[in-house]
Amino acid sequence: MRFAVSPMWEVGPSFRLIVSGSAHPVHRPWIEQVRPRVAAAGLDRGWLSELIPPSGYVPDFLNPAPSGPAPTLADELAGIMAAPDDRVRGDLDRLREEQGRLGPRLRGLHADPRARRQRIVEEIETYWELALAPYWARIRAVLDADVFHRARQSAEQGPGHLLDGLHPSLSWDDNALRLAYRQRTLSRKTAGTGLVLIPSVFTSRGPFTRVTPPEPPQLAYPARGTGGLWRPRAATRTEAVAGVLGRSRTRLLAELDTPASTTELARRTGLSPSGVSQYLTALRDAGLVSAHRAGRSVLYARTSVADSLLAGAAP
Repeated sequence: MRFAVSPMWEVGPSFRLIVSGSAHPVHRPWIEQVRPRVAAAGLDRGWLSELIPPSGYVPDFLNPAPSGPAPTLADELAGIMAAPDDRVRGDLDRLREEQGRLGPRLRGLHADPRARRQRIVEEIETYWELALAPYWARIRAVLDADVFHRARQSAEQGPGHLLDGLHPSLSWDDNALRLAYRQRTLSRKTAGTGLVLIPSVFTSRGPFTRVTPPEPPQLAYPARGTGGLWRPRAATRTEAVAGVLGRSRTRLLAELDTPASTTELARRTGLSPSGVSQYLTALRDAGLVSAHRAGRSVLYARTSVADSLLAGAAP
């Protein structure tokens, strides 16, 4: 049994949440920022909209087995490209059985998986830049904290206690992991070797599984701490940081509690757009902010290094 943090296990559930059209008690601030960008890019009418239905099964080839504890998005996209054509077709056959039909893009994918998979990967990359990359440092902090807590729990109280506490629908007893509402029984022989536990901030309603032998089964579960993911962070005393970075650069870092464009930051702070652009370039070169293309504009986000810097200046 091992843990992994997986970008693709955030892509699928988050996209489903975006296109559902509904609000969400936890993720509403994120949805309000991201949904207009996704719609403007046409992603709600593209490949992902056919691959990720409003409910039910999502093709397994979209969640390749994590190669290590923290694969990058590029690692997982390479896994999607390397999936055998027969597996892709089998996943689409199952999707068709559950949904009643395949959309025109997926019918073409079924006919020629190798030629059309690149378009799916390109669309995932676009969605990642618009919806997840600007927030990844914050999301990753929650996921890493969950893994640290669960690993310590397993070491101190045993893996059975860990599995029994992942979600109310999961239970460990009589040497078996039981999932409520799951239709099919899995044995060690049919489920592959081992178990990969994957925390996810967008898997909020319950755990998801992926079972594709001979790969180890994956179990994605709601991460601890997701409830506070989008809450505004406490104001920090930035005088000490300003003494090093300068007041304008420090104010921009403080304003980037949520990702923003140069124009928006100029409006908020009263600084000139050219000045904001110059400061952001310096902060990016120092590894304190990251830049992400969103249509015709660029969104800037604080990195985990900047978060730690501001947190260290807190009272």
